Amino acid sequence: MKIQPLSDHILVEPIKEEKKKGGIILPDTVEKERSEKGKVVAVGPGKRASSSAGEGKRVPLDVKKGDVVLFTKYSPNEVKVDGKEYLVIKEDDILAIIN
Repeated sequence: MKIQPLSDHILVEPIKEEKKKGGIILPDTVEKERSEKGKVVAVGPGKRASSSAGEGKRVPLDVKKGDVVLFTKYSPNEVKVDGKEYLVIKEDDILAIIN
């Protein structure tokens, strides 16, 4: 199944990082927390401009497919497609692109 996000939404595959700290025992809840890092799988076409100069025109997104991004922890919506977990995030909730 193919997913095409709308507007300024971005489909991200979470990157799970190991939460091991030398000599420190972490509770189970730490392992269940959402990732804050992921790889962009698909992007929407962008928001429509609301200013009078460019009203109705699409404003392209700053991220593209393949980018690895950092995002706010509790903003994404979780979705499952073909048994695989993805996150849908608005562009405003992306904090940085990792190079």
